[in-house]
Amino acid sequence: MSALAQLPAGAFRRQDESDDGRFYAPERLVTHIDEGAIAALTAHYRSVLSPGADVLDLMSSWVSHLPDDLRLGDVVGQGMNRAELEANPRLTQRLMHDLNRDPGLPLGDAAFDAALCCVSVQYLVQPAEVFSDVRRMLRPGGRVHISISNRCFPTKAVRIWLELDLQNRARLVALYLEAAGFRDIGGDVLADGLHGDPLIVVSGTA
Repeated sequence: MSALAQLPAGAFRRQDESDDGRFYAPERLVTHIDEGAIAALTAHYRSVLSPGADVLDLMSSWVSHLPDDLRLGDVVGQGMNRAELEANPRLTQRLMHDLNRDPGLPLGDAAFDAALCCVSVQYLVQPAEVFSDVRRMLRPGGRVHISISNRCFPTKAVRIWLELDLQNRARLVALYLEAAGFRDIGGDVLADGLHGDPLIVVSGTA
């Protein structure tokens, strides 16, 4: 039995179950982690992404925190606000798609070398299904990198997320990846939170 099946009933319910499309309709051209955490995430991306890599940016916005001087292949951004996606200069393709309505993306098998999800995993109500589809879209050996911090829109975060501290949130994300069939799952602390926002990245191999 998947460890996710052992979570309490209602673990993926939210305070606000209204249409996500309405919630994300207003433009939010802001960053959701501070400059120190952003710098740490950008450095991490520099260390794990190869030049020319094709990248899927899940739950993307107007900025992907990728190194400016790292030349990549296709960078496909999936998100919920068209204006935010259009403002993101790193994206080569923009996909409006609500993962809570449909956890599968209309993208090909083995299309990407890496997938990213920046401080947004807490909003997924079907995380195992989403990351199972991400695994389908990754090439053999491709990696997914899910960064998490201590900020969120609490009314749209799933209940289990709000009940956990940061370390246990990282363990929860690792369970998502395990349930989705990823291997070599591990976590790295990118920012300890002593002088700003904490940041942990959880990664797994397809």
